Formats: sequence, structure tokens, C-alpha cells
Amino acid sequence: MLKRLVSELLGIEYESIGQFNITNPDITPEELGKKFCRLDINMRVNGQVVDLEIQVADDGQYPDRALFYWAREFSTGLDEGEDYSLLPRTIIISILGFTQFPNPEKFHSEFQALEVTTHEPLTDKMSLHFYELKKMPPLDKSDSGRDLWLKLFRADTEEELTKIEEMGVQIMSDAIGAFRHVAASKELREAERIVCSHVWLNGNQGR
Repeated sequence: MLKRLVSELLGIEYESIGQFNITNPDITPEELGKKFCRLDINMRVNGQVVDLEIQVADDGQYPDRALFYWAREFSTGLDEGEDYSLLPRTIIISILGFTQFPNPEKFHSEFQALEVTTHEPLTDKMSLHFYELKKMPPLDKSDSGRDLWLKLFRADTEEELTKIEEMGVQIMSDAIGAFRHVAASKELREAERIVCSHVWLNGNQGR
């Protein structure tokens, strides 16, 4: 399902993905609690470094942070003594639970390194995708696979999940079933308790 999600978010054919490795597969409940309101998944996809970031709360500095994530991943993509031309294409995908950019209708933005007047690319090894969930239009029968995934991330209620299931798209039903299975686990409930404790403590600091 993660492979399918990445293919949709990057607009590449699912069948064309040969290499797909998660490089940080072990995310414990304790780590979920520490991350508080963000989650990152690091992957190698057909030789590219792909970092999927899910950010719920707006801290006012996310573009700088996304650029830092890119620089971190890009700068560690080369072994000592290797030629710079071997640096992998590095892509940061950010799914945001808040509004970041001013255009109220544009929920997907991609940034690259371009010359400011001719828009000539400096390199194809830099790509930052931002998906703003709050700008997504209501669920519609014409929604693409990509948009269904994003609306699944945006769903807050069981009713919204049911509406997505009723679209009859098998991968969405599978994803919702997996979510319900994980949500019922003791580990996730404990992680949720930790997060709620952080929220309460942060909200009461200084009182």
C-alpha cells in the first residue's frame, strides 16, 4: 500500500517501480509519542531517495524544515570518495494538515532548483512536494487515485472513512481495513495516550 501511495503522489507508474525499500522500518510507539505530530518514512525508490513527511500542526517554519530534510538526505547520499555525479535524486513529500501557501485552490505544489528568469533547471536531483489537505475539495466520484489517498489522510470520522469505502476502490478499502486493525492495537492506543499527554502538558505550560 505504501508503494502504491508513493507511485500516486509522485505520478509514476506502479509497475515501473522495481526497487522499493523502507530504510527506517522500525517505528516504535515510544518514537510515535516523541514525534508528537509528525511522522517520516524514508525510502529508496528506483535509486531515488524519497522521504515522506506527515505534518499535522503548523509551527510557522515548515518550508525551512522541509529544505533541511532535503539537504540532510542529499548530503548523506554519497559514500566517502565517490563522485558527486553519483548523488541520488532526493525527493521530499510533505503531507500537511494546515495551509502553507496562499493559493486557496492549489493543494499540490512542487519546488525545484531553477534559474529565476529562464526557469532552466540547475539539477534534477532536488524535488520538494507539498500536499495541503485543508485545500482538498469534497470527495467526488471522479477523484483520481492520488486524491483518494489524500482524502483518506484528511478523514477525521468513521463516516468519512465509510464514504471513501463506498467509492468501491479496492486499495482504499484495504488501506482503511489496515488502519482499523492498527488503531485497535494496544501499541497504538499507548502511543495515542503519550501524544495526548504531550498535548495536555504543552497546553498547560506557564499556567
